[in-house]
Amino acid sequence: MLFSSLYKKQEKNTALSHLLYLQVMEMKKVIIPLPHSGFDPSEAAIPWKILKDKGISVQFATPDGKKASADERMVTGRGLGMFKKLLMARKDAVTAYREMENDNAFCYPLNWQQVTVKDFDGLWLPGGHAKEVREYLESKILQQLVVDFFGEEKPVAAVCHGVLLAARSINPATGKSVLFQKQTTCLLHTQERLAYQLTCLWLKDYYLTYPGTTTQQEVVSFLEHKEQFKEGPFPFSRDSEQNQKPGFVVQDGNYLSARWPGDIYSLSIAFSALLGQ
Repeated sequence: MLFSSLYKKQEKNTALSHLLYLQVMEMKKVIIPLPHSGFDPSEAAIPWKILKDKGISVQFATPDGKKASADERMVTGRGLGMFKKLLMARKDAVTAYREMENDNAFCYPLNWQQVTVKDFDGLWLPGGHAKEVREYLESKILQQLVVDFFGEEKPVAAVCHGVLLAARSINPATGKSVLFQKQTTCLLHTQERLAYQLTCLWLKDYYLTYPGTTTQQEVVSFLEHKEQFKEGPFPFSRDSEQNQKPGFVVQDGNYLSARWPGDIYSLSIAFSALLGQ
């Protein structure tokens, strides 16, 4: 009752009061860092929904504690032309994203600097190819957070460009990436180049976050051996909560990785299992 009273006295709908509540309730807690804008809606909203449904609390964090927004083109399909159905987020992901937009944890995120490994049981790293995600991929604050989670051997899941954030996270004790000796996957070179080639006539380099290289090429450069990278079967279809067979997930200890939104249900369910849910 004492803790309940303390919680009620906190300012409503704030990230910090939410964390206090979680500590009282002893729920499993997952943190999802996001950039201001441009993240992939499927890779944040589907895991948010699945984890919540399994009784896991999901908290978000942004650079300044202000509400983030997904890549609008992925939500609406605007500008994708004849490839709209193929490239935009599918209906279930858009529905989940619209729900997530009204979730208190999403509306009132933490500031990146407020996040510490001791406050959370797991870390989820979504991706996104829009140029706006560079602040997320290049953040030294988030790279150190990734190092801390790997150091504590707490579950970490990364998908698409989220794997690039993990790969860039250098452990100061070794001078190597946290993925140096890990098996991993990420957005494939073939996937990234295909999306670019289909739309470059009118969207220019929209699908190339870093025009000089691809996500797979950079991730592999951080690994001890290129054989640690697992491409999996070429993705022709997307998985679902009922059918995870099309999904591809690589697990190495408490680290999970996947390639794209077509693997997102498989990755989310595997991550919840790592959390014991």
